[in-house]
Amino acid sequence: MPREKNFAAVLRSYRQRRGWSQLDLAQHAEISQRHLSFLELGRAAPSRDMVARLAATLDLPFRQQNALLLAAGFAPLWRETELSAPELVQVRQALDYIMGQQEPFPAVAVDRHWNLLKANDGMTRLTEFLVGPLPPDAKVNLADALVAPDVLRPFVVNWEDVVRYFIRSVEADAAADGTPEGAELLDRLLAYKGVREVLKRFSLEIGASPVLPIHFRKQDVSLQLFTTIATLGTPLDITAQELRVESFFPMNDDTARTLRSWATKRKSHDA
Repeated sequence: MPREKNFAAVLRSYRQRRGWSQLDLAQHAEISQRHLSFLELGRAAPSRDMVARLAATLDLPFRQQNALLLAAGFAPLWRETELSAPELVQVRQALDYIMGQQEPFPAVAVDRHWNLLKANDGMTRLTEFLVGPLPPDAKVNLADALVAPDVLRPFVVNWEDVVRYFIRSVEADAAADGTPEGAELLDRLLAYKGVREVLKRFSLEIGASPVLPIHFRKQDVSLQLFTTIATLGTPLDITAQELRVESFFPMNDDTARTLRSWATKRKSHDA
């Protein structure tokens, strides 16, 4: 496919996913609808500045902005740096600080597809309690761990409520993402046993709590936690933009006491 035609298809796809008409995008980008129409038909070739303007107007994430530039035949604008690279040392230090402050409660850093990048000691203790220690270099995807039938699911009392909410958030991410990787993650999660049936049993009941907790139970230990998700405020790198820090907080005093006692026992053991 000629680059103009490929660009035209990708641009049209992003615009439609945004829910905008050609007139909407043209007005927001401050260009003529006629010019935009020519771009979407492949009858005009965009400049690099025009591609960047349209991408920013559509509020595309950096990864998708690069995809639009590549479709038009231009080099990517945004870099993607390994989290372990020297250029991201301050970001790693910030992650360590945030997750350290969360102790003794769990916290993790993940990428846009819920691949685990870093975990604090609180998360390590929770994971070891539920499923046992992980191999040192194990590649963990938290979405798979939550949704698959044989990892965390047996220990989540309200798994149906949690997975119903979680899958909807993954669907929203995949729609905004527009990449094969996002669609593949969603398809993989939906393929796990029982997931589609759970989604059909939509519930309109609203609990007494303002947030949906994750209720873990193993043997006689019950833990109820809710989470917050933080992102970097001013990223200029794909890796930095896609980082998410999920922090877990106790819903009740019993859960807080249990998590604190695990930390105390670990310190005594290490000493």
